[in-house]
Amino acid sequence: MNAIELNKRQFASDNNSGICPEAWEALAEANQGHARGYGDDRWTEKAADLIREVFETDCEVFFVFNGTAANSLSLASLCQSYHSILCHEIAHVETDECGAPEFFSNGTKVLLLSGENGKIDPASIERMVKRRTDIHYPKPRAVSLTQATEVGTVYAPQELNALGETAKKLGLRVHMDGARFANAVASLDVSPSEITWKAGVDVLCFGGTKNGTHVGDAVVFFDRQLAHEFDYRCKQAGQLASKMRFLAAPWVGLLKDGVWLKHAGRANALAHLMNEGLKEIANVKILFPQQANSVFAEFPEEVAEKLRERGWFFYSFIGRGGCRLMCSWDTTEEDVNQFVSDVKELCATSG
Repeated sequence: MNAIELNKRQFASDNNSGICPEAWEALAEANQGHARGYGDDRWTEKAADLIREVFETDCEVFFVFNGTAANSLSLASLCQSYHSILCHEIAHVETDECGAPEFFSNGTKVLLLSGENGKIDPASIERMVKRRTDIHYPKPRAVSLTQATEVGTVYAPQELNALGETAKKLGLRVHMDGARFANAVASLDVSPSEITWKAGVDVLCFGGTKNGTHVGDAVVFFDRQLAHEFDYRCKQAGQLASKMRFLAAPWVGLLKDGVWLKHAGRANALAHLMNEGLKEIANVKILFPQQANSVFAEFPEEVAEKLRERGWFFYSFIGRGGCRLMCSWDTTEEDVNQFVSDVKELCATSG
């Protein structure tokens, strides 16, 4: 890939975008003068307080470097090594974290559930929990939900309420992988509390990097008792930043005045624009409902190859086949329209 392609806005991942202006401004302001280390600074305090305001509850908040650490350490805090974690078979904690949930929990087993459009349902949880109850089987202890899912779909409030009720009935804790939680909230247009703690979620891994920060995710414990000694887990895992303000400050810029939802809503809207354009093209198949900031589409192989030759970069191994097209906070209508135009042109001349 040459320098021109690297500078071009792409659809491979919302990780490819830069820092949004509001996060950058807060980061620059935090860089003035000295501040206490390891989180004992006003930026970390302010960011945590803003998260409490967003969720309308007195939750416990920790900042870590990335989503893998957030998911793995929070799941480890819910389980013992002889427990198991239930998740969808294509969940990020299963397919893309190199065994980190098992590693940080000293061997907790991940049990996989199937389900349409990247979602699991209450019945599948109950079947897995009741499948075996003997001492030779890793006892189910937690269920992990991805919001938005790995294929860009979104759990509605009623779905989450049903899942939460089932989990509690079966004695399970509920973890939510919210790498794209902002996009889910913007899509549903609901209060963040309605799809987290009010629906039975115990701990949320709140992603920031895909929505405009440079680094760092927030681990939000709605049940404070579950956060006992989580700071020690972070330290042991190398996740306690000495200059913590540089993880926390961008969150201040992102969370003030609803900026995080503005950026997420824009990314969602552009994904919708792309979805509407692609579904009108012959030889293009939309694979999943477009509900957040991604589109999963199937192109003829030669079309996908020629798109890459024209400098478009996207993945074809995430989800269940097809090409994943991600819109970011800085994606423009021109980007989407040009991509759709190229697809249309190439499909018209293929085969």
